[in-house]
Amino acid sequence: MASHDSSPKVIVAALAANGAIAAAKFAAALITGSGAMFSEAIHSTVDCGNELLLLLGLRRASRPADAQHPFGYGLQLYFWCFVVAVLIFGFGAVFSFLEGLDKITHPEAMENVLVNYGVLAFAIAFETYSWIVAFREFRSQTQARGLFAAAQRSKDPTVFAVLFEDSAALIGLFIALAGISAAYFLHMPVLDGVASLGIALVLAATAFFLGYESQSLLTGEAAYPEVREGIERIARDTGGVVGINRVMTMHFGPEEVLAALSLDFDDAISAADIEAAVAHIERAIKREYPETAHVFVEAKAFEEHGRKREGA
Repeated sequence: MASHDSSPKVIVAALAANGAIAAAKFAAALITGSGAMFSEAIHSTVDCGNELLLLLGLRRASRPADAQHPFGYGLQLYFWCFVVAVLIFGFGAVFSFLEGLDKITHPEAMENVLVNYGVLAFAIAFETYSWIVAFREFRSQTQARGLFAAAQRSKDPTVFAVLFEDSAALIGLFIALAGISAAYFLHMPVLDGVASLGIALVLAATAFFLGYESQSLLTGEAAYPEVREGIERIARDTGGVVGINRVMTMHFGPEEVLAALSLDFDDAISAADIEAAVAHIERAIKREYPETAHVFVEAKAFEEHGRKREGA
């Protein structure tokens, strides 16, 4: 698993790019009066706020465990990623939608359109750099094929949040470029407002996807299938274990996994042998899967485990 220490680098790179881009877009929107450019300026400003929230989430998630949070604060990271999704929709998508409606109902001809082209070129260059940084880190964390499949597999929301933000930003920039060009060359300023609506749809789709993935992590996603299978293999190969009732795992952070095992031990072995087997299982799991910070083993006969589940 990739080191989580690289996530701040991805976020800071995106924050620096979006800060410069937002300032340039606001200047261009004021000079030219473009609604699409103004929507893009709001988009970049929201992205800056999102990156600051992700940095806050990383800081809060890194706090050590205490009596109130015995498994640590890793889930804070997933919570703040969910807040980011809400902000993308609430501020970015809704504002762009309203701006687009305003420009469609009150179209105005743009001025100094070349300023827009210069700023869009500048923004595309910076966003591309930020996207490449996020994509490289994202791909280093998972071997899944396909962007959406990899995002669904990833347990680090900070990286895929930045990646999808940057992807939405690049798509939005090309929509703005198309809308501004069409409005200017076709002498139809209403198309500038249509571009704002297109940007709003991209932001809404991004917010929905990030929100869905964040809530899945926040409500307790299991470890990767290969990790669960490996834990079962370790338990099965341990002397004295005659059956596996259940193996449960849960991510409390990108690199912090809880594993709980219910095992059926041979009735003929002593309590000391069971303790030795449990200690061996715990050491083997943590050695092979270092992200498994907590391992709990329950010794229970298969029949008793079945009765307990039926009565639950």
